[in-house]
Amino acid sequence: MTAADLLIGEFVRTLDERYRVTLPQELVDPLLAEGTRLVLAKERFGCLSLWSAAVWKPRIDAAVAVVRSKMQAGLLAQRVGDVQELGRLLSTRHETVSLAARGRLVVPEGFREFLAVEPSADLVVVGAAVCVELWQPAAWAAFVTGEMPGFRRRMDELTA
Repeated sequence: MTAADLLIGEFVRTLDERYRVTLPQELVDPLLAEGTRLVLAKERFGCLSLWSAAVWKPRIDAAVAVVRSKMQAGLLAQRVGDVQELGRLLSTRHETVSLAARGRLVVPEGFREFLAVEPSADLVVVGAAVCVELWQPAAWAAFVTGEMPGFRRRMDELTA
């Protein structure tokens, strides 16, 4: 995915009985432009994000390298609990996945409960500019309701 490829759009899809969801092709094509390896990440309860591994991996590796170097330098000696908590979250936060035929994603166990969508129920697939998000519908509605009033300000800040 290049910087010019903003993933934009909102689509309602049904999660089937095997926890599979077919993603819209207009979101899948740019996501797979840099390779078929993808990363599924827990974002907030009721939301998972799907990233190109080529985008995700360098970012997470760089962040982990900073934490590792700070630990080796003794800079986090007083924050062991924070480092431990970060480690727990890193252990469960993301998983490498791939899409099956026709852009179908199987939501892995452990991510299903976090997404909070039962089989045969709808979910909302959202292009979030740099990744694709899967939302439990009520969580999406609450997020949009809370964030929409700040849309104009955010747009102005990003385009100034």
